[in-house]
Amino acid sequence: MKYLLATGACYLDTILNVEYYPAEDEKLRASSIIRRRGGNCPNTLDVLQQLLDADESVSPISLVLLSVLPWSSSPGYQEIRSSFGLSTDLTHCICRQDCGEPASSYIIRSRQADSRTIINYNGLSEMTAEEFASVADKLRDGLGWCHFEGRIPDVTLKSIQHLRGHFPNAKISVEVEKPGREGLQDLAALADVVFYSKSWAQVCDLTL
Repeated sequence: MKYLLATGACYLDTILNVEYYPAEDEKLRASSIIRRRGGNCPNTLDVLQQLLDADESVSPISLVLLSVLPWSSSPGYQEIRSSFGLSTDLTHCICRQDCGEPASSYIIRSRQADSRTIINYNGLSEMTAEEFASVADKLRDGLGWCHFEGRIPDVTLKSIQHLRGHFPNAKISVEVEKPGREGLQDLAALADVVFYSKSWAQVCDLTL
């Protein structure tokens, strides 16, 4: 079986819908609250699974997520695990035994302004290039495609270089999202497929 390995952060999002943004030290009641699992790579795998389910002619592909998660007995890990069902392989995720809180986003969404404000928290130590290489090597016999979120360019660059040296036939894709983040252009230069964000295209004046 072929593997598609997606490497990136997995978040638990808490969304508060409000009529307007509160002023400092103001108390405001939210009209609704939504709690869901987020993150670019987890969301990408959700979409890919839907596409695979819709086309029975596609050869079997195992969707594998590589994220740093809290320790496996924590409530946060269990919530993330249950949100995927059985469609995505989480067995290669890296669980930090010294941390029980998942990466989290708290999102205030204003109806009047039609915009959102996001506050992130992540107490999990980032994945290392050595940890990525260990996972990739375990999937050696079927690693067909590797996708990277591009959050930590120095680690991602070393990970891509490992793939180029040990898995020359594997396709590599990367997300290039934040224009101010150094090192993303180096990642794009080594990838087979690059997904540019709208903000990157606007700042860098890309012509599509």
